[in-house]
Amino acid sequence: MLSKKMQELMNNQIQAEFYSAQLYLAMSVYSESENFKGFAHWLKVQYQEETSHGMKFLEHIVERGGEVELKSIDAPPVKFGSMLKLFEEVLAHEKKVTAMINNLYEAALKEKDYASQIFLQWFISEQVEEEANAAEIVAQLKMIGDKSVGGLFQLDHALGHRKG
Repeated sequence: MLSKKMQELMNNQIQAEFYSAQLYLAMSVYSESENFKGFAHWLKVQYQEETSHGMKFLEHIVERGGEVELKSIDAPPVKFGSMLKLFEEVLAHEKKVTAMINNLYEAALKEKDYASQIFLQWFISEQVEEEANAAEIVAQLKMIGDKSVGGLFQLDHALGHRKG
């Protein structure tokens, strides 16, 4: 049985994961409007991943006999500036999600909730990958800088090939 504390924290995480999905979808739409179809595709895949993460938490709560509470989600921004600024925001957001997952894991340790600890280990590993991917794109955008439109279009093309 899932403790009330873990249930509450996981319901908050569902809200955060679905907000993340909305944020990445908004970023995808913005990128598309700026004619960066590759960036838009990468972000749309990210939207799908975040949605699946929210569903994993939802299913864990149900499997553990808890009660799912779907909370309202704030609307994400609609403008993001340059692709560098956008991906710096992606990286900052992923770091925030990592902190939330780590806090959940700490709570599972305190609650002696071994099943949730095992469940959360997947998310801890996933966040390492999420941060690394975002950091790599930020680094590439910084290398390209404002001087190489061709480099930006090459990166856009490369990101368009991300698998879902």
